[in-house]
Amino acid sequence: MKLITVLGFAAAFLLTAALIVLLRPLGARLGLLDHPGGRKDHAVPTPVTGGLAIALGAAASIGVFGGPGTAGAPGLALALAALLLTVVGLIDDRFDVRWYWRLGAQAVAGLILVYVGDVRVEQIGPVFGLSPVSLGVLSVPFTVLATVGLINALNMIDGLDGLAGLQVLAALAMLAAASLYAGNTPLSSVLIISGGAVTGFLAFNLRTPWRKRAGVFLGNAGSAVLGLVIAWAAFRLTQNPSHPVSPVLAPFLIALPVIDCLVLMVHRSRVHGRPFSADRNHLHHRLLCAGFRPGEIAAGLAALSLMIGFGAGLVRLAHAPQPLFLILYLAAVAFYAWVTADDARAERLFKRLHAWLLADNTPASPQESEPASGDQRPAVNKITPLKPAELAPASRAPVTASLPVASRARLADTDAGEDEARTVSL
Repeated sequence: MKLITVLGFAAAFLLTAALIVLLRPLGARLGLLDHPGGRKDHAVPTPVTGGLAIALGAAASIGVFGGPGTAGAPGLALALAALLLTVVGLIDDRFDVRWYWRLGAQAVAGLILVYVGDVRVEQIGPVFGLSPVSLGVLSVPFTVLATVGLINALNMIDGLDGLAGLQVLAALAMLAAASLYAGNTPLSSVLIISGGAVTGFLAFNLRTPWRKRAGVFLGNAGSAVLGLVIAWAAFRLTQNPSHPVSPVLAPFLIALPVIDCLVLMVHRSRVHGRPFSADRNHLHHRLLCAGFRPGEIAAGLAALSLMIGFGAGLVRLAHAPQPLFLILYLAAVAFYAWVTADDARAERLFKRLHAWLLADNTPASPQESEPASGDQRPAVNKITPLKPAELAPASRAPVTASLPVASRARLADTDAGEDEARTVSL
């Protein structure tokens, strides 16, 4: 790793942190705040300007420290697509635009990657046998679909303080490591510097002993831009003949958000015929009900993502047949679908996991032992569709009143703004 890249990481970290502080009063004046109430459990209005700070901090640092290899058509395409998603995301954070405008902007961003930067998925490797599978005329729609899907999978996992940011940081770290291994130094520089910007955001979004709740949220602009960056990097890394990395590795680098999103969409469609109905059946919600704390969930799932991604890379280095990766990924999706298809089984298994990993015999603090006043909510494992008028930006489904008191308190203690009810995920 070059010294200039390290300096770029530090610059992105400091600039993003400074922008978060500077944008707080601007966010308040412009109404870029996530207000508590309804399905949202945080205690005070919280700025949703974290994504804007990341975008500005990363762009400026890449421009100064990225080097000449980061310029060109692919970099221009990323900048234009990120600008589009930032503007639409900020408007959405402020005014709650309709879902088809958001989906349209994400699709246009994917088309910008294809036609401005020539960044697309043209082949997915020999996943079905000995010969690589070329997408041909399906290349463009597949690229757009993958871009939109990644953006929305990341948006949907933004349900706890630090969770989405750590998932992005883990994905960027694995993509950067793969880029360095493949000799794609310009791409690794962009990813490392972007990681510095995300780390600067996490300094204000993660819970710490001196800060009990997040001081800023990503907002829809942030989750959209970061999902775009991951998609752009994965496409460039796996579709570049001069720096070959097998396309079969890409799904393993952001596995948890994608698997959780896919399974939940199918479950909602099967139960209610509404794949976008808001509920609290995401993986992190189930872990909260099992007794895990928000910080434990964010850190634990980030560690699990790193294990999955680097594990897949090691298996590939051992020259495992590429169809095996498709089998393993589908098996993981099927297993998670089986676990969560029965709420009682899922609760039992996750509670056993909690008892095995983090058995806590210490008495709960007053903050954890009682839920917020007037916290009357329906069952956590029962999907509760909401009318469009009831959906708000970064909203959250109600929490159960039938759970044990400590579990309800942990659910009431969550902050980050999940936007799944308003987001189309493909």
